[in-house]
Amino acid sequence: MKVTLSLETTTSSDISIMVDALRASTTITLALNNFKKIIPCFSPQEAFKLKEKIGGIIAGERGGQMIEGFDIGNSPQKVEEYESSSDVLILTTSNGTRILENMNSTVLIGSMVNAKAVGKKSTQLAKSHIDVVMAGVNGEFVLEDFLASGEILYWICQNLDDCEISEYAKSSILASRDYESVKEGFLTSRTGKRLTELGHEKDVEYCLLKNISENVAVYENNEITLIKD
Repeated sequence: MKVTLSLETTTSSDISIMVDALRASTTITLALNNFKKIIPCFSPQEAFKLKEKIGGIIAGERGGQMIEGFDIGNSPQKVEEYESSSDVLILTTSNGTRILENMNSTVLIGSMVNAKAVGKKSTQLAKSHIDVVMAGVNGEFVLEDFLASGEILYWICQNLDDCEISEYAKSSILASRDYESVKEGFLTSRTGKRLTELGHEKDVEYCLLKNISENVAVYENNEITLIKD
């Protein structure tokens, strides 16, 4: 099995795993405890129009800040705890939901909170190539996505007898093995510092929790749902 790591654009037409560690991937994974489906939107305007059409809860951020008029921001803990009679979450974020638009493969959603589960599931679904795709920030590399990808890649390799892994992917696995360093990396990364400055340090800490969820989300037909076994 070919296993690779990419930034923003996938190199696989088989299985891709989108990783936006702070915070979209975590929010999506945990939101599926309470919502039946998540519809990603690529602009706030699109989200508002969709809510008018179908109802649902709108969540998201720009620049780390909750969007004016939205029901909730992009806080994984708050989205998971949000009480609503609706089973549809409409989500727009600066990076994670944006890169979903151009992925021509089966797309899973990965984070620290479901790394083991998504890693295992990807190996069950893939035929030839698993590509872990870091969302980054505006096309630029960010440390937290690299570290979270390393945790996912570790579990991918643990579930494969034959793992043809790229050097880039291997380096992220090595970087992710010291959990104390991973915590420091998340908290001191550019995104981590900005979220802390905005008062979202608890979100950063929540996104650092390893393997607390068995949820594996799949993006298809412009919807994100729990994958069916």
